[in-house]
Amino acid sequence: MQKIQFPVNFEFKVSTIANDFTATDADGKTLAYVRQKMFKLKEDIQIYSDESRTKQNYSIKADKWLDFSTAYKFLNEDQKEFGKVVRKGWKSIWKAEYKIFNGSEQEKYNIREENGWIKVLDSILSQVPVLGILTGYLFNPSYIVKDQDEQEIIRLKKMPSFFGRRFELTKLGEMNEEDDDRIMLSLMMMILLERRRG
Repeated sequence: MQKIQFPVNFEFKVSTIANDFTATDADGKTLAYVRQKMFKLKEDIQIYSDESRTKQNYSIKADKWLDFSTAYKFLNEDQKEFGKVVRKGWKSIWKAEYKIFNGSEQEKYNIREENGWIKVLDSILSQVPVLGILTGYLFNPSYIVKDQDEQEIIRLKKMPSFFGRRFELTKLGEMNEEDDDRIMLSLMMMILLERRRG
């Protein structure tokens, strides 16, 4: 996923039972097709070059089953680990927080939800008949990726849509070219988890 043209869009498919989405760049070029294996006790995500699923570039695998501080390992096409993203346990119940590590176990970036109240209001109002249909348009959480110097790198924002189908990534600052795949894979994994939580 080198030389990415921002903004990048994640668009989920609603016609399949699998939790699949396509990542496209500003020119409409497909960067990745992300497929979450269903009915697995541990998360198992495949990232393909496109929707044909002929070439798998990466996979993401959980190290634990159902835990608040699960680490999700990034594996290249040769199944070699080159980094991971870790959900920050109980802190993420109020506002989502994740840490991104490189292949040497060094923390490089963090992802934080900007406003925890949006998630709370979305969860409450989605239970109300009629109003629940509109929450996809009214409540749109956003997440910021920052480096170790607290410099903002990328914002991921849910776009108004039914069923939480569309998300947009905008570039806010420069990122190390060695880390762009780790950042992108972290956001892909995070959005699968956060979208399921509501």
